[in-house]
Order: sequence, then C-alpha cells, then structure tokens
Amino acid sequence: MADAKRPKVRKKRGTNLLGSRIARLIFASNMAGLAILIVGAMVLNEMRGGLVVARTNSQTILAQAVSSMLAESATVGTPEPALSEDAAKATIKSMDLNRNQRAKIYLRSGEVVADSFFLSERVDIDDLPPLSTPSGMELLTTGLSNWSADVFRSVLPSGGDDAIRAKSIEEEHAIAFDGGLAASQRFSDRGQRIISVSVPIQRVSAVVGVLTLESSDVEEIVRAERTALIPFIGVAVLVALITSALLTLGIARPLRRLSLAADRIGSGASESFDVPALTKRKDEIGDLSQSMEAMTEALLERVQANESFAADVAHELKNPLTSIRSAVETAEMVQDDPVAREKLRKVIASDVQRLDRLITDISNASRLEAEITRTPRAKMRIAKMLRDIVQTYEHLSEDGGVKVIFRDETMGAGLLVKGREGPLGQVFRNLIDNAISFSPKGGEVLVRLKQGADGAQTTAEIYIEDSGPGIPEDKLEKIFERFYTDRPAGAAFGNNSGLGLSIVKQIIETHRGTVTASNMPGGGAQFKVELAAS
Repeated sequence: MADAKRPKVRKKRGTNLLGSRIARLIFASNMAGLAILIVGAMVLNEMRGGLVVARTNSQTILAQAVSSMLAESATVGTPEPALSEDAAKATIKSMDLNRNQRAKIYLRSGEVVADSFFLSERVDIDDLPPLSTPSGMELLTTGLSNWSADVFRSVLPSGGDDAIRAKSIEEEHAIAFDGGLAASQRFSDRGQRIISVSVPIQRVSAVVGVLTLESSDVEEIVRAERTALIPFIGVAVLVALITSALLTLGIARPLRRLSLAADRIGSGASESFDVPALTKRKDEIGDLSQSMEAMTEALLERVQANESFAADVAHELKNPLTSIRSAVETAEMVQDDPVAREKLRKVIASDVQRLDRLITDISNASRLEAEITRTPRAKMRIAKMLRDIVQTYEHLSEDGGVKVIFRDETMGAGLLVKGREGPLGQVFRNLIDNAISFSPKGGEVLVRLKQGADGAQTTAEIYIEDSGPGIPEDKLEKIFERFYTDRPAGAAFGNNSGLGLSIVKQIIETHRGTVTASNMPGGGAQFKVELAAS
C-alpha cells in the first residue's frame, strides 16, 4: 500500500524557544565568547581594583611615615608651631623615592616648600610627554568605568572605590589641612594619570603643612591590564570563529543540501528526496528533512495517482465511445429494419447517458481536492447534519420506495466534528445513495450515530446499513477503488460511474478519519465512518 511506503514522520517538538535544540546551540555558542570576555573583564577589573587599592595603601603608609618624620625634624616653635623649610627640604631630599613617585610639601597659603623632583639628584632620560588634556576616549572610558561600577556594584569589587575617587588638588589639601587624609586619582598637568595621597604635617595638634605623595605608574598598570586582556580577546575571537564554523557546518550546509535536493526534485532531475544523513539527525533540521521527504513521497504518489486517474478516465470513456461508434456504423447497414434501428438508438442513448454520468463524476472528483483545500474547517453538530440529510430522502418512501431512517444512539451527547460541511455532506449522501441502489423496493436504509473512542480521543461513528444482498467478501476493499462498479440486479446501465465510494474515501482521509465496509450477519451491507469528535 502507498501508506506503508511513506516514511514515518517523527513527532514534532514544541514551539517553546528553549525547547529547540538548534536554538540552544545558537544561544550557547554565541554566548560562549561573550562569557569569556565578561569573565576576563571581571578578573581584570578585580585585579585593577586590588592594584590601585594596594598602591593607594602603600602611598598612604609611606606618606604617613614621611609626615611623622617631618613632624619630628622639620617643625619648630611653641606655642605657635611652624614648618622649617630647610629641614623639610633636607628630609624630602633624603627620601629614596622611585622614578614614578613625587613628594611635595605645601603651606596653607598654597606655596610649595619642597618638591622631590627638584631636590633629587637623579636625571630622568625619558622623553617628557606633550602637555595635553585627557583625550575624549580617556574621559569616556573613565565615565563608563564609573557608570558600570555603580550599575554592577553588587558583583564588582568595591574595596578601592573611595581610594580612587577623583578629587582636585585643592580638595585634597582642604581635607588634609583639616587634619584628614585624602586620596585621589586624576590627571596631572602633564596629562599623566596619577594616584595622589595628601596627609597633614602636624606639630602637637596644629597642622603646619601638607605632604602630597603622587605616583604616576597608573598608566603602566592600565597598559599591563590591556596586555593581559589580549589573551581573553584572542580566545573569545577563536571561540567565535569555531562556533561560527560549527553553526555553518551544522545548520547552513544542511539547509543548503535541503535546498539543492528540493531544486533537483522541482526541476525533474530527481524523483526522490535523497538526504539520509539529515533525516537521522535528532533536531529540527532532521524534522524538516523528514517532513520534506514525506512531502516528496506524497507529491510523487499524487502524480502517480493523477497519471493512473487519467489512464482510468481514458479507459472508461473509451468503452461507451466504442459502443456508440459501433452502433452508428451498424445503424447505417440496417436502414430498412426499424426494430434494429430502435435497439441501436437505445444503445446509443444509454451510452450517452453513461458518458454524461462519467463526465459529471470525473469533473466532481477533479474539483474535490481544490474544494477541500479552499474550504476552511469548522466545528459542526454531526447529529444535526445527518438528520438534515436523511430528511431530504423522505419522499422516497411515499411511492413505496426505500425508506431512509436516522437514529441517534449517543443519548444526546451533541458530538462536534471539525471538518468541511460540504464535502462531509457529499460523503453521507454518496453512501446513502449507494445503500438505496442496493436495497429492494420497500426496503430500509438505516443511518446510525454512535459515540466511540480511539484511545483518549472521542470519536463519532456513523453507520449506513442497507437491506440488499451485501458485498462479496473479496470485494470489501476493492469497492473503494476508482471506477469499480458492481451494479445490483435490475439497475439501469450508466447510473453508476464507480467514483462515488472512491470520493467518499478521499474526503474521509482528508479529515483524518476512516471508512470501512462489512456485511451484517442478517444480510445487507454496512459502511462505517469514524471521525474525531469532541
């Protein structure tokens, strides 16, 4: 059977985004590089915070130590203490500061009493950077750093926030002259980023000056951080390239193969969808491949069915045409025999009637598929539909003909069937007409509606039973084939095209239902239609 050849379509996954395997792959692969950068930035941010805090703390300890030395050796006077400029200069000159540190002593008036850069005997051989204000990029970077620190304060280290908050030199001195300790990060007059610590120089409790200790190695720290970030960036770029390649191999190329396979089928170069490696995949591409394979098989079956239908039509039309041509040729030879001519006229009329019936049913069958596709499905009360259809046959019993009876055996369940009213109505009319044609005069055709079940699914079971001779056991399936006819005794020739039951089966299958034929124990044929209901 054609259905047995059709590949089994795997159950589709849900529409939930996280339930998609490919979606998870895309998210994971694209987040991997970002996660590496985030982790690297977090690690480096923590490292920078620790370095700046450590630098600030070391500067503070050194400044406090030097302040104590100055308080002991460079302050004079009681009760009005003062700062000895010569002693202060000697003390600063004796300090062993590295090349990135600078010590200054300020009076309350703002005058610089001592500056280690001028008192030191070392000679710096580095070229001085040009005097400039901080660049826009540096200002933007600082602003973004401060903003991100505020936003991500819960995850970023907060140990050095106060130590690196920007202050002007005047603000530092104001705090120090009030007896406090001030630390700041700012740009110097030479455009260098520095860490500055200002501590008071006191004699007893009076502040006679301020020692400012500056360190200009922050740029080296930042440069080292940027250098340390390069491996993280390299790894992130490498991961991005690898994941891009994997996505290309895992998604783009398979989709391209599906596209080429579809193009081959569309151009007629191939009649089968041959991508076995893709149909075995356990993701959406595998589902798509199986769906396309099933669709191709269905299209091929449809093409073969149309070819077979055309051949059957040609064969069925050829028989009455051959009979008509033979009758016409014979009529020319029996011009003088009225009885023979009358018989030939009846033969021609019967064949014309048969041709008309065939053409009508063929036209209906050809339009059926398009009509089913265009007509939307809707819920309908199956009991009401059957009752209305049966009522159209009431006039038959008035002349002693076949009586059509409807019986609802669902106890008023009110079953709803989702389908297309026109095609389903044609199904039951075809079955009732077929039952009437096989029932004797005065016989009955019974239409029964029952409630059934297919697993957890409620179904509507419709039985059409006649009082005729029944169906040969070897023809119970064959009767649903196109152009199969087995006329009842005495039935007029040409009234059956053999398409009625074929149309019934086609419509029921499009509604995902079943139709079967059987013989009843007491005689007569029984057709059963089963449809999903609610």
